[in-house]
Amino acid sequence: MSAETASPAVPAAEIAGLSHRFGDHLAVDSLDLTVAPGECFGLLGPNGAGKTTTLRVLNTLYPPQSGTVRVFGLDVRRDAMSVRRMLGYVPQQLSIEGALTGRENVSWFARLFDVPRRERAARVAEVLEIVDLTDAADRLASTYSGGMVRRLELAQALVNRPALLVLDEPTVGLDPVARDSVWARVQDMQERYGMTVLLTTHYMEEADILCDRVALMHLGRLRALGSPTDLKAELGPEASLEDVFRHHTGESLAASEKGGLRDVRGTRRTAQRMG
Repeated sequence: MSAETASPAVPAAEIAGLSHRFGDHLAVDSLDLTVAPGECFGLLGPNGAGKTTTLRVLNTLYPPQSGTVRVFGLDVRRDAMSVRRMLGYVPQQLSIEGALTGRENVSWFARLFDVPRRERAARVAEVLEIVDLTDAADRLASTYSGGMVRRLELAQALVNRPALLVLDEPTVGLDPVARDSVWARVQDMQERYGMTVLLTTHYMEEADILCDRVALMHLGRLRALGSPTDLKAELGPEASLEDVFRHHTGESLAASEKGGLRDVRGTRRTAQRMG
């Protein structure tokens, strides 16, 4: 199922009673969450809130330990392969092969996602054009800048025209121009194919502008849910989404980002060495 064939009557993602432990640490605690088809949904919170764990269960990378998780009605435990075919995923860690060209990287993903052979070349060319990498498509990915690497990862995630695009901190470490470029491409594909987008970010201005609704997690639990406008209005006419973040977590964004940036810095340094 692609974005073009996903049923609008079925939730894009439905999480009920999800809990997940790593030893004695409860990373996700009885999470209930529903993402509507076609919306851009932001999952926000400090590091250690449980966001990435939730995404990895949704992506079938972790089996649910308790509760149920469905993607367009399919259970991630029983129908893992079918769920994977409906997803596009851009993780925090780099997922490209520097020894291949940009085109070869995307072609490899097209084969992994069983894009029909007769459509493969055209589909690869289409997503490379969307992310503005056509001119660089036949260069080794090891020559790409950090922003180009992130756009290439986005092309990989889009080549199967996913019904649900999952983005885990896709713009951490990128300069403002590169960040805007990534989001422009995401919005273009969402409008073109009606994709649902589920993202995590520490950049509150991104979430405020891009997301129809956001969920704020802290210590594994859901603390707030609603549109950015409604959540800000609860705190007063001058409130920002950062104020909402601080209100529900007791943390500043600077403190929250410190660990995340440190965790991602090594990945970004690799990208910088590649270009």
